Amino acid sequence: MPDTPQTNGERHIERIMEDLDPGSERYQVLATAKRFKSSWVELGEQLIKVNTRTLYREWGYQSFEDYCLQEVRIKKPTAEKLTLAYRFMERQEPQYLAQKTPLKPLPDFRSVDLLRQAREEKNFSEEEYAELKKNVFEDERSHPTILKRFKEVAKGHDTEPADPLAPIRASLACARRLDTVLSGVAGLAPHFREQLGTLITHLADELEGGKAATEPG
Repeated sequence: MPDTPQTNGERHIERIMEDLDPGSERYQVLATAKRFKSSWVELGEQLIKVNTRTLYREWGYQSFEDYCLQEVRIKKPTAEKLTLAYRFMERQEPQYLAQKTPLKPLPDFRSVDLLRQAREEKNFSEEEYAELKKNVFEDERSHPTILKRFKEVAKGHDTEPADPLAPIRASLACARRLDTVLSGVAGLAPHFREQLGTLITHLADELEGGKAATEPG
């Protein structure tokens, strides 16, 4: 079978790699980016490292967004979904990350991000989340199918009574996003991240406590 033709982005990445030490961190990130379609989890992990340690500055870029767009050739929304999806997997589904040689590839990162939204931002019940998770990981549904199902469930909640936990859900989602962004801020005093971490833990506990209080006895 003939090889799939290279994209402009892949050729761009290869040209940069030609001038780098194969053992360098910069080279390894780019090598991972070339395998993006089959290894988004690895790329998400690498991008978090690049952002947290501000490695992009050492490589001549003013911001993480510039690095992603100009070198790795992915846009800011894609980089954000990749990193959020990876961190969600770390928190909620670490057993899948532990499979170093999985028998089947992990699902589309966009589908995992929808699963994250269902858990952290939307008012999905435990049953609805479990069904969506099954569709994503076990049934291997395509991303368009997952997106359709996600929208159907989310739309159904629009007609339901207001969720008393919605402010906590929204605050927790914002706090986690802020934590992701702050990880790339150079020179930030550690206690700011520590305080934010305490807030995230508090909000997560409040959310779980609220869920328990509203469940039937």
